Amino acid sequence: MWFRRDLRLEDNPALIAASKAGAVTPLFVLDPMFLQRSGAPRLAFLFRSLRELNKAMGGALVVRVGNPVEVVPKVVQEVAATDVFAAKDFAPYGQKRDAEVARALEKVGAKLNHVGSAYAVDPGTVRKADSTPYSVFTPFSKVWLVNGWSAPVKKPNVKWNGAPTIKSESIPDDPVSTAKIADAGEEAAWKRWEYFAETALDKYKDERNNPDRDGCSQMSVYLRFGVVHPRQLLAELEPNKNHDHYRSELCWREFYADVLFHQPQTTWKNLQPKMDSLQVDTDAKAKQRFEIWCAGKTGYPIVDAGMRQMLATGWMHNRVRMIAASFLVKDLHLPWQWGAKFFMKHLVDGDIASNNHGWQWTAGTGTDAAPYFRVFNPVLQGEKFDPNGNYVCEWIPELRDVPKKFVHSPWLQPEGGLFAQYPEPMVDHSQERDEALSRYKISGEINRSVV
Repeated sequence: MWFRRDLRLEDNPALIAASKAGAVTPLFVLDPMFLQRSGAPRLAFLFRSLRELNKAMGGALVVRVGNPVEVVPKVVQEVAATDVFAAKDFAPYGQKRDAEVARALEKVGAKLNHVGSAYAVDPGTVRKADSTPYSVFTPFSKVWLVNGWSAPVKKPNVKWNGAPTIKSESIPDDPVSTAKIADAGEEAAWKRWEYFAETALDKYKDERNNPDRDGCSQMSVYLRFGVVHPRQLLAELEPNKNHDHYRSELCWREFYADVLFHQPQTTWKNLQPKMDSLQVDTDAKAKQRFEIWCAGKTGYPIVDAGMRQMLATGWMHNRVRMIAASFLVKDLHLPWQWGAKFFMKHLVDGDIASNNHGWQWTAGTGTDAAPYFRVFNPVLQGEKFDPNGNYVCEWIPELRDVPKKFVHSPWLQPEGGLFAQYPEPMVDHSQERDEALSRYKISGEINRSVV
């Protein structure tokens, strides 16, 4: 059993299939590519999740570091296996890797069997009547609901043939980090879910956008590494407006995976090629602005609070992600790819499809039909969704003594206000909004002339 994005024993179809075939060698390969591209919080969560998985299977997990194309066939030969079971990966890198592993396994007389995936409905399943894929969320979601999904299944009784009989490298120590990340493992995931279900799920539709409240499930970190499966969460939901809204959020995750599956080039390229003509800044000054944004020192409290939350915890509230992304692409006029790459490095829940297509949605290059009208005003967004400034003050202690009416615009305080510790706004939002709309308009005119 080759574990990847399914670090759980419950509701794991690939593990069930493997257990029916015989004694199971549980393998996890630490891919150098992932190790190089991930920040400390992300790696720490992975390592802790592996420790919890290993504990749950009585210490049988076999961990190896290296290229899966070489490692998986090597372990297969060591244990004289003829079948490798794994959940299907639909992301571009995963598909390429799996194809290479399958060919390498054939050479040693073994077969790669894909059973299940990280999704309730596999990417590529939901299609229009003419069999073409959807590019708009709402019609996709309707067919996704009609398609449905299977019920979760219990963990199987497995006869393990793993460590210490089979050589295993030790799970690396957590990298040095000050981030306070989510607790790892299935037990922790369900503890968090139960807390959310009891305290916030029945208010989800109205309060999920407020970062000053603990109103998000924060299950994205567990879904990213497959500590829980979306099918398990969907089974917890009832037919009412709040549960329906949460179900819709799970569908967004599957929609973006579907879009990326059909158009893998959109990992880092615009979904809408017509937006390639949009002018973005990439000079030395642009890079300086990017560093200020990364550090959470833009002078706009709601943006900076989000960036500091991510650097401190490996997670950022979803509404604030959109505000921070909008600021990067529409106030600073920087490429969305810069922000997407930074998020992927630091977010524990960083999922290439959801992250990068979420960025494209905000940048106006992705699935949204009329994106250029939406330029988030960071002050108004802060006042609307963090009215008392509790979220901002949690992550920006410099502003804790600022009167509430000025907490989202501290530069407007009267003379003598406590403002020296916090930077002034790096740009004038109203001016940059006009500049952004002008660039979108010019881009549209360029495309019309080309057509």
